[in-house]
Amino acid sequence: MSSIAMLPRRPDEAYIVQPFLSVIVPMYNESEVLATCHERLCDALDQLHRPCEIIYVDDGSADSSWSLAAAFTSPHHTVRAVRLSRNFGKEAAMSAGLAQAAGQAVIIIDADLQDPPELIPEMVSQWQAGFDVVDMQRSKRHGEGWFKRFTAAAFYRVINHISEVDLPANVGDFRLLDQRVVREINQLPERTRFMKGLFAWPGFKRTTLQFERDSRQAGETKWNYRKLMHLAFEGITSFSTRPLRMATVAGAMISVAAIVWAFIVWSKTLLWGDPVAGYPSMMIMMLLMGGIQLLSIGLMGEYIGRLFIEAKQRPLYVVMDESVSVGYEQSRETEDGV
Repeated sequence: MSSIAMLPRRPDEAYIVQPFLSVIVPMYNESEVLATCHERLCDALDQLHRPCEIIYVDDGSADSSWSLAAAFTSPHHTVRAVRLSRNFGKEAAMSAGLAQAAGQAVIIIDADLQDPPELIPEMVSQWQAGFDVVDMQRSKRHGEGWFKRFTAAAFYRVINHISEVDLPANVGDFRLLDQRVVREINQLPERTRFMKGLFAWPGFKRTTLQFERDSRQAGETKWNYRKLMHLAFEGITSFSTRPLRMATVAGAMISVAAIVWAFIVWSKTLLWGDPVAGYPSMMIMMLLMGGIQLLSIGLMGEYIGRLFIEAKQRPLYVVMDESVSVGYEQSRETEDGV
């Protein structure tokens, strides 16, 4: 089955029992850990004693991730698998999962098991206590070097300083969202999607739980520093125009300084006959001005590029295939009229 859409309509008719909770698992080449992930997810959901759904979103994996996810079953829960036609990126994969989620609340969790599924019941308890968003904050980040921890902390400081939304520090994509929050996010039309910012943008009543993030259970991370830098820049430019203002302010300050300096040089030459400053100082000023101009042009180019992407109105992702496995206990309850 093939479909093309940005945010496709969820096929409600695929459900026999409306799920209490939806768990979205974006994945890319995670075949080594996927079976363990599914087992631990099912064990955690069984503790809720309510019919739930697990949505695996395969972001164009080149290994056997799709075939594994499409074959997963659960006696008590619906298991859905959505296959994208190529690798569109994790932000698009999460958006695809949110568009499919039917649960009263939705949890997003990575397939690599760095985020423990065993915390799901505690997250649900906070939601049932009245919170619309439960952010999972990493108190420790096992398996990550000091440089990545430093750059992550620096990113959160920078984006919270210049952005119009407040991103809680050390909170990734692992979180719980009430269905009404999900509906608001699904209505946001932008193609350049920085999901951490979109999760925070609607507001609502939120709380934070702390946990220790584990090392990867298997395989290798798909995020190198180039991709992380790209994601960070996407976040900054998607949620703030302050870099453009900073470039404007820097340009104005340098222009004022240049006028003052020119007046000083002109006065000294006119009154005392001093020669104009030498070649080294002139080269330094020219290089400084040229660098600032190129930086400003680059910033404007980034924002213009985002306008170009939005104007094309291309779909955020393409769904190539889907599969649904309804738990046999749910089917039996429905047949018995329970």
